[in-house]
Amino acid sequence: MQGSPSSRRTFLGAMGAASYQRILGANDRLQIGIIGYGLIGAYHVETFKRQKDVEMAAVSDVYQPRLEAGLAACGSRAKGYKDFRHMLDNKDIQGVIVATPDHWHALQTILACAAGKDVYVEKPLTLFVREGRWMVTAARRWRRVVQVGTQQRSGLHFQEARKLLRQGVIGKIHSVRISAYRNIMPGFGAPPDSAPPPELDYELWLGPAPKRPYNPHRALYHFRWFQDYSGGQMTNLGSHDLDIVHWVMDVKGPLKVASLGGRLALTDDNGDTPDTQDAIFEYPGFSVAFSIREACGGFRETFAFCGTKGALGLSRNGFEVRPDMKVHPPNLIPEWSNPPGHPPRSKAEPVPWTEPIKRQGSTDEQMELHVRNFLDCMKSRQRPIADVEDGHYTTAACHLANIALKVGRLIRWDADKEEIVGDREASALLERPYRKPWDEVLRSLNL
Repeated sequence: MQGSPSSRRTFLGAMGAASYQRILGANDRLQIGIIGYGLIGAYHVETFKRQKDVEMAAVSDVYQPRLEAGLAACGSRAKGYKDFRHMLDNKDIQGVIVATPDHWHALQTILACAAGKDVYVEKPLTLFVREGRWMVTAARRWRRVVQVGTQQRSGLHFQEARKLLRQGVIGKIHSVRISAYRNIMPGFGAPPDSAPPPELDYELWLGPAPKRPYNPHRALYHFRWFQDYSGGQMTNLGSHDLDIVHWVMDVKGPLKVASLGGRLALTDDNGDTPDTQDAIFEYPGFSVAFSIREACGGFRETFAFCGTKGALGLSRNGFEVRPDMKVHPPNLIPEWSNPPGHPPRSKAEPVPWTEPIKRQGSTDEQMELHVRNFLDCMKSRQRPIADVEDGHYTTAACHLANIALKVGRLIRWDADKEEIVGDREASALLERPYRKPWDEVLRSLNL
């Protein structure tokens, strides 16, 4: 890593909220840089640009065409960097957006915190469990605001649904059902390894990930289907919906996790993350069943909280409360059965436990409000609605499902100690080694 944090960075990291707000107050527009101008990065730039108190001041990307596109989107005053570390050296940048592949999220966020920058980091927060605690430590040590891109928390209908659920609208919640089904058959194929394009700094793209020959699928968007860089759809999609479960139920993590599946459908391409996966999470007092399919687009997403009085179905488009009927006990036996001596059936019409409720939602609203919350917290120095520690707990649960799948058995989790109980093989998967020189960069921070 070039250079070391300047004295100004150390000062920014150590000072209190009041001092930092005075500096922000002296500048009408927050100076924001983005690391990674891909699919979601471009979306973030447009969202941040709509905020009147933001100037998109810098772009960093290891792929020259994307760097140029990002600069064009941010405007003529923006500065471009191939190496994100040079952006972090820019003393005028106050906050950064980390929208790189998953294997870079943790280290770039940590280094940004050390450089005195607040961070909006995309989900999934981490590539492995231990990274999350390092990120929390960095955010707290350098007093940084770190918002995770789990924007559903900011959606008004998600907030209303949470309030209703916590008020008991469907009774005691005993289980949650989540499914994420999509169709990408027949897959992306299996192109041969080749030389990286000259416009791509492949070495810097790899960063802390293992050294592999360049393959067209091992870069840009397709990285998500390789375990070197991603936890697959369990972390990609699970980071959103399990985050809502944790938020509603106010939990830190599961007690037990089991998972089955594998790459069962997309067998003719060169990806290695599961395309079919079922995970069961046992939490204190309730369970979560999570199904992922990448070759089954006929049935779309399901997200339902199930309670003793009904269910609440939830999505980015809205929510619906579907109350169950109060059942007269003798009517629990099917009418066609009618065993001898059974009490007579009630002829009274069943009545619902509660009233049905239906609300609409807006995906654009969720992102807009989430970004606004981050910017407001940069000024107030309050913790954001999707704080890095919340993101750590959620993403850790997703990683545990992948670990359970790899070892082929149920695992037990101590959420307070952040340890897998009584399973050395599974515990070894909580951390991965960083490639040189990035392992030395991490060690130098003493997290």
